[in-house]
Amino acid sequence: MGEHLSANTFLIRDLTVQRQGGTLASFVRIAQSIVGFVKRFFQETGHDYVRFNYLGEWHSHPSFTPKPSATDCETMWSIVEDSEVGANFAVLVILRLSENDILEGTASVFLPPRRILAGTLMFEEAQA
Repeated sequence: MGEHLSANTFLIRDLTVQRQGGTLASFVRIAQSIVGFVKRFFQETGHDYVRFNYLGEWHSHPSFTPKPSATDCETMWSIVEDSEVGANFAVLVILRLSENDILEGTASVFLPPRRILAGTLMFEEAQA
């Protein structure tokens, strides 16, 4: 879930972690498991859907390059092409911890009809 800060700039405000449905090389998204989380997020942000809204999905590729697979792309296009979802775009963030324990990742922006743009991830130090 994110906050729209300015033109083409978003801040990830919160995220969910799904602990079931995956293997070493695949993952099954269970959308029903996040309904309560999404409702709470919108309540806490005053239902300001222009400023705070769903940005997309994330997962890790611990043993692979953090780039979208063909399956990742199909999943993301199914989100932006679903009229019930109503998304103009969706971002897929893929992360991994490098061999040097450095967090690295990619952000891919999915748009209808079946377009992908490269986004830029900026990591900030956690505030104590």
